[in-house]
Amino acid sequence: MEEKKDVLILAIESSCDETAAAVVKNGREVLSNVISSQIALHTLYGGVVPEIASRKHIEKINYVIQEALDQAHVTLEDLDAIGVTYGPGLVGALLVGVAEAKAIAYAAKLPLVGVHHIEGHISANYIENKELEPPFICLVVSGGHTHLVVVKDYGKYEIIGRTRDDAAGEAFDKVARAIGLGYPGGPKVDKLSKSGNPDAFDFPIAHIADAPFDFSYSGVKSAVLNQLNTAKMNGVEINSADVAASFQKAIIGSTVPKAIALCKEKNINKLAIAGGVASNSALREALQSACDKEGIQFCSPSPVMCTDNAAMIGAAAYYKYLNNEFSGLDLNAIPNLSL
Repeated sequence: MEEKKDVLILAIESSCDETAAAVVKNGREVLSNVISSQIALHTLYGGVVPEIASRKHIEKINYVIQEALDQAHVTLEDLDAIGVTYGPGLVGALLVGVAEAKAIAYAAKLPLVGVHHIEGHISANYIENKELEPPFICLVVSGGHTHLVVVKDYGKYEIIGRTRDDAAGEAFDKVARAIGLGYPGGPKVDKLSKSGNPDAFDFPIAHIADAPFDFSYSGVKSAVLNQLNTAKMNGVEINSADVAASFQKAIIGSTVPKAIALCKEKNINKLAIAGGVASNSALREALQSACDKEGIQFCSPSPVMCTDNAAMIGAAAYYKYLNNEFSGLDLNAIPNLSL
């Protein structure tokens, strides 16, 4: 019997403001993971400027890919496929990665695998939790998405809960801006919260009557902004750390119980977390302790794997590759692609 050949995939991710490339072996072993972040640039504007993001991707992408190949000690001849994020995300940013991936696939005569960005985030869990296999529940919390997903099998997903308004990351960014922390909001609120009192303010936790697994974060965001505005109008000094900690407590209080409840309803005792907000330390701790209490296995990627990166795209692309789910050279960027 011939020995099974290792599958090497070059993955490209450019959906927002990170230009990233990685070489991933057999879906779970990362040989290189290069990320060129534009955070410093977009901080000047208080958020991501799509046009600037696209231009930066064009400037950086060739260097990032070459660096990923060099660090992995491989050439294009060693690869089995090219994986790339084709949505959702900023259309101009996505197009840079998609065009690059198509060009390399065509020139190197390699199959092209288009990957859904959220599927990438979910697949980040396979990299650091080698024993994790579907089925499991995944809580996806990022700047643009908050989903509760049943991962039925590799590449097979059922979204049970989603946000009705703002995504969790969006609420973090807006509150951070209101407190005066600037961009990006999530990590800054997380850090400031550590020195605040989470019981200083009683911010609301949304429950949606007809959809117990759906989320809503606009109410808590508005409540925080109202609290800050009222204090300002009355000339009252307000403790930013207390606001941050109380806001974070409300977000966690409206998120964690739903994830646990879905595990119990579906009788699945594995819960994973994914997306940028998944690196929030208080959220991770709350999920870990809730899972411990309920006897649920909790998996989480390390913080660097929660942010946008190409290794997670390579992991997702591997399972598509095994299923012969290839894309044609007519692959296009789809900014509002659904899972």
